Amino acid sequence: MTSIPYATQWIDDDDIAAVAAALKSPYLTQGPLVEEFEKAVADYCGVKYAVAMNSGTSALHAACHSAGITKDDEVITSPITFVASANAVLYCGGRPVFADVQEETVNIDPGEIKKKISSKTKAIIPVHFAGHPCDLEEIRDIAREHKLFVIEDAAHALGAEYKGSKIGSCKYSDMTVLSFHAVKHITTGEGGMVTTNDKRLYQELMMFRTHGITREASLLEKKDEDPWYYEMQELGYNYRLTDFQSALGVSQLKKLDNFVSRRREIVAQYHKTFSYLDGIIVPVEKSVVKSSWHIYPARVSGDRRGIFDRLRGKGVGVNVHYIPVYLQPYYQKLGYKKGICPNAESYYAQAITLPLFPKMSDKDVESVINIVKEVCG
Repeated sequence: MTSIPYATQWIDDDDIAAVAAALKSPYLTQGPLVEEFEKAVADYCGVKYAVAMNSGTSALHAACHSAGITKDDEVITSPITFVASANAVLYCGGRPVFADVQEETVNIDPGEIKKKISSKTKAIIPVHFAGHPCDLEEIRDIAREHKLFVIEDAAHALGAEYKGSKIGSCKYSDMTVLSFHAVKHITTGEGGMVTTNDKRLYQELMMFRTHGITREASLLEKKDEDPWYYEMQELGYNYRLTDFQSALGVSQLKKLDNFVSRRREIVAQYHKTFSYLDGIIVPVEKSVVKSSWHIYPARVSGDRRGIFDRLRGKGVGVNVHYIPVYLQPYYQKLGYKKGICPNAESYYAQAITLPLFPKMSDKDVESVINIVKEVCG
């Protein structure tokens, strides 16, 4: 029996040719294709600057560092996300504060954000869960009132739109973080990017990804030095993306809109059937957004574990996104307690992610629908 995974990449001959050409070039890393990829993403999103990183996690870390998050600062984020959203705050010495999610969208609730703001709050990291944009205008207004940074975690949301603007445009935020992991909308294998319209943040991000080093003459503390001169001005990291990964990214980006369109076709088929099954609650899409549908996080009533096992047993590679971050053993040891975000825990108790990726054939989609109807109907 062939199993249909919950997600997988789609690499075609054009992608392979682009990577092969990069491997034959004089550069494997720190070459022109990195800048080409950054420009292509910036143009697509409608933003001034984009800085490529070697993972979405390093992009989150770089964004938190550039926002000046440090010891004892608090950063409000969602518990329904991959652990990296909160871990990046810990990397900087700060403390993640979890605000509960909306029951409908499973995105962070602006009303809950307001309740969690303290004198120590430095930033908000809204997570566009499953590709559905958060209520960015409300979050921006809260941030302005309290002089907070907004860092969008858009690891799920490349290709999504909020009120007519592309996610990544930073119209409502200081920075946006993207991911190019293998299961994301486009892939570089591992990879990430931070977009911003702020030149100071851009320069900070550029230095942070390269050991805190700069060669830019205008930024050097010592002027008129030798042509080989460079300065390490802070403690940075090696978070650079390679040229051959960037070549893959450039090639994949050309197909992004088609990838998102195919995801939306599959979702429409799922909605058409699953909306009428008593045992399933389907994910929603608000009228002011265009979700990029990274995943299809349904909710099931009854025995979730039994349903999960039966679906996997019939070849449907379901998954669960996510265990609330603060329930992880590491976070429990830091003092976070069960019960702090009731909506998040209620969602998690019912959550089950069905397969959704552009490479799914019509036959794959039909198989998933029929098996889910059999198991859950």
